[in-house]
Amino acid sequence: MKHRFTSLLGAAALYLLGSFSSHAQTYQQVWADEFNGSISSSWVFETGGGGWGNNEKQYYQRANASVVNGILQITARKENVGGYPYTSSRMKTQGTKEFKYGKIEARMKLPLGQGLWPAFWMLGSNINTVSWPACGEIDVMEHINAENKVYGTVHWDSNGHAEYGGNIITSPDAYHVYSIEWEPAYIRWFVDGVKYHEINITNNTGGTEEFQRPFFLLLNLAVAGNWPGQTVDESKLPATMFVDYVRVFQKTTAATSRTIQAESYSAMNGMQLETTTDTGGGQNVAYVDAGDWLAYNSVNFPTSGNYLLEYRVASPSGGTLSSDLNAGAVQLGNTAIPATGGWQNWTTVSKTVYINAGTYNFGVFAQTGGWNLNWIRITPASSARAASSAATAAAPAAITGIFDVAVYPNPQVAGAPLSIQLQNADLTQPTTVQVLDVSGRQVWQQTTFGSTVEVSHSLPGGVYLIQATNAAGKITKKLVVQ
Repeated sequence: MKHRFTSLLGAAALYLLGSFSSHAQTYQQVWADEFNGSISSSWVFETGGGGWGNNEKQYYQRANASVVNGILQITARKENVGGYPYTSSRMKTQGTKEFKYGKIEARMKLPLGQGLWPAFWMLGSNINTVSWPACGEIDVMEHINAENKVYGTVHWDSNGHAEYGGNIITSPDAYHVYSIEWEPAYIRWFVDGVKYHEINITNNTGGTEEFQRPFFLLLNLAVAGNWPGQTVDESKLPATMFVDYVRVFQKTTAATSRTIQAESYSAMNGMQLETTTDTGGGQNVAYVDAGDWLAYNSVNFPTSGNYLLEYRVASPSGGTLSSDLNAGAVQLGNTAIPATGGWQNWTTVSKTVYINAGTYNFGVFAQTGGWNLNWIRITPASSARAASSAATAAAPAAITGIFDVAVYPNPQVAGAPLSIQLQNADLTQPTTVQVLDVSGRQVWQQTTFGSTVEVSHSLPGGVYLIQATNAAGKITKKLVVQ
């Protein structure tokens, strides 16, 4: 985005409370802004005019960015601020979220019009030290004017400014996923998963050492400039760039299993410790009463998917525990504790749950008291080993088939209550229910462990898609609002 030239120059083309076992590396989500109600604090807004190195005509300000129905909207307007005839927004993650390598993507819909220049791009984090282009620049997506194509480009310093880019024909005024895969050996560009461009950066080929360092993200909508030209079709203003989400994935080594010792809690209420006679020795958590709880900070789940949660417990008469994430924000359900015959007669009970990738505070809550806890083991379901039948209580039955969705009433009268029923769904797993308009834009969303969802959002007349997604798959039904 910065210092755009119209010619393309050719170039050589947690610490965790447990232990891990290594497997092949795969892309795992490490950060995202889904714009669910607000703009994440990870973004910093630029302010001012000055052309931004490209003779642009807009004045950037925070006021031109907002979130509406889960979509970031950056709007360019005809208004004079700071001596410039147009306003817009430019936002960045500099100093808050910076990344070295990974898959970086955004789902976006772009405005068309002479003089408009929307972009999703990246700059080297050392820009304040070495300046541009020595910091490097990766343009994930740029579009100009009313063209039916988008561009992917890199800029760097190779004894002067070097630039290497490609483009692909598409429909910019519809939603598409724009992404790059950036690894030590290459950068590749994609639209909706289709690769259209690549540069080889192996061993700093072509002087590309800039791309072996951390970068931060930027989103902006410029008005005019050296590349789109200085003519602006003001009949297209206000013009809005829509961003559904921005996500960053990096390659990590998946863990097969990790064990959290119960006494290694970060915080607790009502629990005490005692010496255990269980295998391995040490201590266990004891004297558990109803309402007591344990919390373990910074527990990472590297992939989205099913996890087997195992609890090493002892109880004379049985009881019930539940688990949650982030102080109850995500409920993982109850697990029954059988009567084991004594306070030091140990068994392992388990539960399979679906968890989105991320780092959470993991909590254990005593629904009823009268049990001891020695450890918790967390295993991705794909690598979970079968527990001994003599030592493990039965886990919830596996999902055996796809669920279904019923929508009532359908057709619906605009403004009337809407009920969505999940049929044959595994209620131990969360289901995300979305209402999408015909362009694929989300207008409502809720995640539930229940079988019925009531849509509180008033829907105007039109055709919508009801989409339900859980570990078993995805179901989409059409809704007509009259």
